[in-house]
Amino acid sequence: MGPEEKAAVIFNTTFVHPVKFYISGFSNIPHVKYFYVFLCFVYIMTVLGNGFLISVIYLVKTLHTPKYMIVFNLALTDLCGSTALIPKLLDTFLFDRRYIFYEACISYMFFVLFFGSVQSWTLVTMSYDRFIAICFPLRYHSIVTKPAIAAMLFSVWVFVLSVIGCMVGLIDRLSFCSSLVVKSFYCDHGPIFRLACNDTSLNYIMGYVAFIVILCIPLVLIALTYVCISIELSRIASGEERLKAMKTCTCHLILVAVFFLPIVGTNIATVSSQIHPNARIINSTLTHTIPALLNPIIYSLKTEEVLNSIRKLCNINKISNKTSKNVNTLSLLY
Repeated sequence: MGPEEKAAVIFNTTFVHPVKFYISGFSNIPHVKYFYVFLCFVYIMTVLGNGFLISVIYLVKTLHTPKYMIVFNLALTDLCGSTALIPKLLDTFLFDRRYIFYEACISYMFFVLFFGSVQSWTLVTMSYDRFIAICFPLRYHSIVTKPAIAAMLFSVWVFVLSVIGCMVGLIDRLSFCSSLVVKSFYCDHGPIFRLACNDTSLNYIMGYVAFIVILCIPLVLIALTYVCISIELSRIASGEERLKAMKTCTCHLILVAVFFLPIVGTNIATVSSQIHPNARIINSTLTHTIPALLNPIIYSLKTEEVLNSIRKLCNINKISNKTSKNVNTLSLLY
């Protein structure tokens, strides 16, 4: 065999991609199907909640503001992220279809990580909106405009697409020669690249880069904006004005806590101690699903503008129903 033929053979056998992976999920947990039924309920409520919030923002013209463009984006990514994860997860474990084709697994990984990462940076955009509103109130409407927020959100989608696309794309350069059992509840990045039998140092580096870019930097930026907001609020003499300004931030702070605390907690526990795989899977599952469920509830119940908009829509529906009944009665009389 000549050198060219040898090179061709080496090139062709460099990357060994399996036909399918096997997603292991939980091990030795009795009545685990009840957990998946719970996730099914979570998904239904997430779709209804986020779908309702998106509809309200779309239908009520008073909510067509830069602030609610960000809320709309968050609700949309919550809806897409839950749809990317939960239906496939239920199909995998409720119907015991644990084998997944290689290409489908890579796509699954990309969409779950992509929408989760967009949520993270959307919360940063929200904190920017609150920062300008409190620290530069007189210039708010000239700085936070619809084109500016649209450009920021578009940049978030493109930036996250490039980071996650690069991270997931690097999986394609790995060879899988032994175990194909993914010790997770979906095609998670870490559990998959650790199965490879060739050099995974680039994947480790990219995983850490993505962790810093998608979780650490957004958290630091949000913390900095609230430090600036706290300093600005301390200069306000009236306690009533201070409380009023803080109330505008409560929804965002709750969203940040619900999204970041479980993820950061799970990662710290994984790094600092040997967390049981079942505990890690439960934490990760709830981290991926519960924020998307709670976000529309928090915005619907805690935000006066949204509540007033819902009341307006209900009143419009009542008036239109009465009008249609009156028209029907008149048509019967004549």
